[in-house]
Order: sequence, then C-alpha cells, then structure tokens
Amino acid sequence: MNSTRFRTTFLLISLLVFSGFATLPGKITVYLIGDSTMSIKQVKSYPETGWGMPFAYFFDESVTVDNRAQNGRSTRTFIEEKRWQSVVGNLHEGDYVFIQFGHNDEVSTKKSYTNEADFQANLIRFITESRAKKAVPVLITPVARRKFDDAGKIEGTHTVYSELVRTVAKEQTTPLIDLDTQSQQLLQQLGVEPSKFLFLHLAPDEHPNHPQGKEDDTHFSELGARRIAEIVLANIKSLKLDLADRIVRPESAK
Repeated sequence: MNSTRFRTTFLLISLLVFSGFATLPGKITVYLIGDSTMSIKQVKSYPETGWGMPFAYFFDESVTVDNRAQNGRSTRTFIEEKRWQSVVGNLHEGDYVFIQFGHNDEVSTKKSYTNEADFQANLIRFITESRAKKAVPVLITPVARRKFDDAGKIEGTHTVYSELVRTVAKEQTTPLIDLDTQSQQLLQQLGVEPSKFLFLHLAPDEHPNHPQGKEDDTHFSELGARRIAEIVLANIKSLKLDLADRIVRPESAK
C-alpha cells in the first residue's frame, strides 16, 4: 500500500515539475538591422544614442537583443558588406528580425543610395530569408527627422521610402511598425522647441564630446532614443507579437 502511494506521489510530482519546465519560454534573439538612428554608439559620440540601445532593456532574461545596425548603412550596403549574411547565418526558429532602413537608401547623392526597386527587393530578401529560418521579420518605416515648416507643422522627409516599406509589408503579410508616422506625431505633439530635447542639440562647451556644439535633427539624445524605443515597444504589444509575452513585468505584476 505504501509502495503504491509512493509511486503515485512520485508521478504527480514528476508531472508537475516537467509541466513547469514545458511552460518556460525558450531563449530567443531579437536582431536589429538598420542605420545610425538604431545603432549602438561609441563613447566618443555620447550623448548621441540609437533607439536600439534602450530597447535592449525592455525584455526578460529569455531574450537577447543583438543590435547589428550600423551608421550610414542602407539595405544595399548592409548586404554588400556581408552584415546580413552574418545575421541570417545565426537565425534560429522563434528569433525576430527588426528591419529599419531608408535614411541612407533614399539619398541619391550618397554612396549608400539604393533605388526604389532594389530597396524593395532587399526588404523582401530580409523577409524571405528570415522566414526560411522560421524567424519572424518585422518591418519598420524610417524614423522621422525633426523638420518643421514656418508654421510649426512637422514635415515628412521619408515619404517615398516609407511608402515602399508599407507596400512590402502589405504584399508580404509582414508585421509593420510605422515609425515614420508615429514619430512625426510625437514631434508635432511636442512642438518646435521642446522636440529639440529628443535630438542631439548641444550648445558650445555643453558636452566635452562636442565642444563646438551640435544641431543634429536626425540622431537622438538619450531621451529621444528612449521615446522612440517606447513607440516600438507599444507596437509590439498592439501587433500582439509573441515577443510581447517576454517584456519585463514589474514584480507586483508577476
């Protein structure tokens, strides 16, 4: 009798233990590929901050954020320099690839220029090759620059290439974060002067890394990077990506 009861108890405990392990999420990697607005900055560039830097701290220990974004890169140069190949070669099932290009693709005077057809083809390549590894691609329109007209209305600077991203997302049935539109909304809400705090606006001698001062309406301050990262985080939730289940929760909510 005691032996039967022991075996029954042992089986119940074993089931509980193994079922507990089964519910634990497996470890995944979230790759960020894109340009300088997303990238990790060198110490000498501080307080310039890419939005991918604070983004890395939004998730629990089951998530590794691998920020591969690089200053000045377009979809074309990212591929030509074999940066994409090193990402796709390490992808595993359940990983994510957040894709934000456009800033450098769209400027015809830059060496990184990518024409519209090639830009779309490159985005499709990122999507197709990610899915072949059973990873989840997420397209992101290029984040807005700070540009206001004389009446204080925000002006879009990525109109054509943002629309190309939207088109590819629709045609490929790919999750889309329309960061261009949403960051423009944020800048408009803040207004002409307050929005400067989101960007690298420094007076002469305000910071030792920029003794001559700086007026940069493309790259972010620490505050700006965090606000943009928060927009991306909100979209992860609204899109109901499985990744949302791995966002850090306060102790009181656990």
